[in-house]
Amino acid sequence: QVQLVESGGGLVQPGGSLRLSCAASGSFFSINHMGWFRQAPGKERELVATITAGGTTNYADSVKGRFTISRDNAKNTVDLQMNSLKPEDTAVYYCNLVVVSPVGIRPYWGQGTRVTVSS
Repeated sequence: QVQLVESGGGLVQPGGSLRLSCAASGSFFSINHMGWFRQAPGKERELVATITAGGTTNYADSVKGRFTISRDNAKNTVDLQMNSLKPEDTAVYYCNLVVVSPVGIRPYWGQGTRVTVSS
């Protein structure tokens, strides 16, 4: 069983910053890809950023230069530093981890954390 716990969402003014964190716990061997997705009201869930086990990152065009994804393999965490936030960044953010465990290689989702960018 693998559990993901997210933290760090909240209300911020345009131009502000937030840092999201996702921690994995439970019984598993390793974590492959880690990523952050978001879903705005009335829209489909979309990719924000991913990071491989080796540290290679990928970002949606809409967040390049503003968001930074990072991981700590020793702590089994993935963070998303969000700077220069815009109202269009308002969404529920979900972490997604591809976990290698006794039951196989599976993706797991966090519970979601809400980010609201508004003045």
